[in-house]
Amino acid sequence: MSHVLHRSLEAALPTIVGGDGNFLIDHTGKRYLDACGGAAVSCLGHDNARVRSAIKAQIDRIAFAHTSFFTNEPAEELASFLVARAPEGTGNGRVMFLGSGSEAMEAALKLARQYHLERGEAARTRIIARAPSYHGNTLGALATGGHAGRRAPFQPLLLEVDHIDAAYEYRMRKDGESEANFARRMADLLDQRIRELGPDTVMAFVAEPVVGASLGTQPAPDGYFKRIREICDKHGVLFIADEVMCGMGRTGSLFALEQEGIAADITTLAKGLGAGFQPIAAVMAAERVVAAIQKGSGLLWNGHTYMSHAVATAGALAVQKVIEDANLLENVRARGEQLRDALNARFGQNPNIGDIRGRGLFWTMELVQDKATKAPFPAAARLSQKTQKAALDVGLMCYPAQGCADGTNGDHVLLAPSYTSTPDQITLIVDLLAQAVETVLGGLEK
Repeated sequence: MSHVLHRSLEAALPTIVGGDGNFLIDHTGKRYLDACGGAAVSCLGHDNARVRSAIKAQIDRIAFAHTSFFTNEPAEELASFLVARAPEGTGNGRVMFLGSGSEAMEAALKLARQYHLERGEAARTRIIARAPSYHGNTLGALATGGHAGRRAPFQPLLLEVDHIDAAYEYRMRKDGESEANFARRMADLLDQRIRELGPDTVMAFVAEPVVGASLGTQPAPDGYFKRIREICDKHGVLFIADEVMCGMGRTGSLFALEQEGIAADITTLAKGLGAGFQPIAAVMAAERVVAAIQKGSGLLWNGHTYMSHAVATAGALAVQKVIEDANLLENVRARGEQLRDALNARFGQNPNIGDIRGRGLFWTMELVQDKATKAPFPAAARLSQKTQKAALDVGLMCYPAQGCADGTNGDHVLLAPSYTSTPDQITLIVDLLAQAVETVLGGLEK
């Protein structure tokens, strides 16, 4: 009997005992090709020697010193590394390092509030986010997210957050509507909501540049985020970009917003930042946010015990140097194109695959009952979870998710392979996924 409080109190989980490149190995010797990075985390696979060595070397020097007394070299170097490569418009920003994406979102929200208070705008307390979306599992982050299922049990505990529709092209783009008009219509929902609430009351708008598990790797239509930037600037609202899942190279550029031609005021990072070798997340504040604090109190009002942990930042710095030195973002783009083409070739005509979408090495198939009507399977059927189980049976890891929009539920099967994936591994991922999908959909016919 396990005394670990697992996610499922009934499941008998295999024990992982080793890693070999992009494969995990359990206690029976079975190998699993990790095609989702756990949850878009393990972007370098599971046994990178350079990262392990950096972590061990830092432990031999110093593991922890509280940041109210000291700074440390890897935290300083990692912050400079990220700011130097941030989207144009970030300026001479600064970075804080935390333990998880949820923690980062909490810190980002508090930083946005401090920014407005330092400038004498105390009435700005309202947050606007999108639905579907997911921004973390702590109470502030959960409230900000627009994932109805995850919010429901804790609704009485959550702060009030306003939500607008995400730019869910598969279900929300109208027949005959151009991409430009769709982008403008969806972005202008933010302008409308700000005006309804009162521009001087809105603190921040929060969005994932590529929506993660809650909406199955949904990129924004071209021009959407440029319009979002215009709206935020017009009303004095901070834009918080949640790049916890889609950032740090996952979509083919180090920061996902690079591809949108704008910069956020505050950016949250995690997952691919440290590749799972150590728990780490980050909040990057643009220069203008930092300047407001410098002109005001000069103090960060949100501190955490394990901020800028030396071992975690040393590991993350090594991860980022491996990605850059090995030019892995080029491989993300190349293997991403291969994965896109292979998924469309294998599943594009399947009557139960409604949409295939993504960017870089971040792709999703949406399962539907009927391709013509886009009718989803009932949530109770748990098709995405069954696909995950069938994939594990044949030695493949994929990520299941059920999103929600306008009262409908869509089953999403998400892939986020390692940046070090080879062409043969991409081919194997699609072959194994086809076996899993055939098993699940064949079972429905019976």
